[in-house]
Amino acid sequence: MPFLRTSLLSAEPGRVPKSLDELFALAHAMEQEAANRYDDLAKEMRKQGKNDLADVFARLSSAEREHVDSVARWSQSRRGKVPDPVLVRWQTPEAIDADVAADAKTSRLMTPYRALAMAVRNEERAFAFWSYLAAYSDDPEIKRASEAMASEELGHVAALRKERRRAYHREHDQDSAGASGTAALQIDARKLELRLADQLADLERHMSGPAAVRTRELRDETVRMADAAADVGRFPIFLAEKGSLEIAEALVDTYLDGAERSNDAARTEVLQQMAERAIARLAWLRSLSAD
Repeated sequence: MPFLRTSLLSAEPGRVPKSLDELFALAHAMEQEAANRYDDLAKEMRKQGKNDLADVFARLSSAEREHVDSVARWSQSRRGKVPDPVLVRWQTPEAIDADVAADAKTSRLMTPYRALAMAVRNEERAFAFWSYLAAYSDDPEIKRASEAMASEELGHVAALRKERRRAYHREHDQDSAGASGTAALQIDARKLELRLADQLADLERHMSGPAAVRTRELRDETVRMADAAADVGRFPIFLAEKGSLEIAEALVDTYLDGAERSNDAARTEVLQQMAERAIARLAWLRSLSAD
């Protein structure tokens, strides 16, 4: 059974890089494509007079160009040369889905929040891609480099999710009026983590091979995270009846929010680490086959 499936990647990689030169070329091409797509969207939004959206896409493009430069510096440091585009001999995963990008240009519903949600999804796909290569490469050097790429993408996901959440609150400006009456119908993150652990155990029973092993590892990690999450966040009790993706998504946001609000350095670090693990878990769940 494939380690990562096409629910997150548009297609499974047909092969893995055979050298660091090829890996750097691939990473450089992926980041460059993302920068170009965001730049194109920024220009289109500016033409349409949607300056708030243009600013969001321009920031995203600028961030991706920083990633391009980072890969080039890494290649220069390790290989003594910049990435060679000639070495990209196979189709790279689309940094931004073409249909989604086209829709973003014409949709009247596009908002900064939706734009950032699209960016989060794209970074999660990149994380899944590099995780796939790290899992399947037989070359220790390629494996380590792919793991480093995946770790970088994970950091990008965390940063974008924070920005997306702030955009959501700006757009909706919701308060907690009327919520006091439902206080008795809430659960904490510990119980939600344990509920997710049960769902991961159910998933594992229908799997075999590397996917089953990885799901078992996530299930064990989720049980451990439950103890650390005892006093983090409150959730509507109905969330416990939702699927694993919705629960995992809610937990990611709660850990990121807790880390952002915390004034205690030690607690902030713990919550950030929990958020990183929760993001990796969410990316894995999204990568699983729907069938």
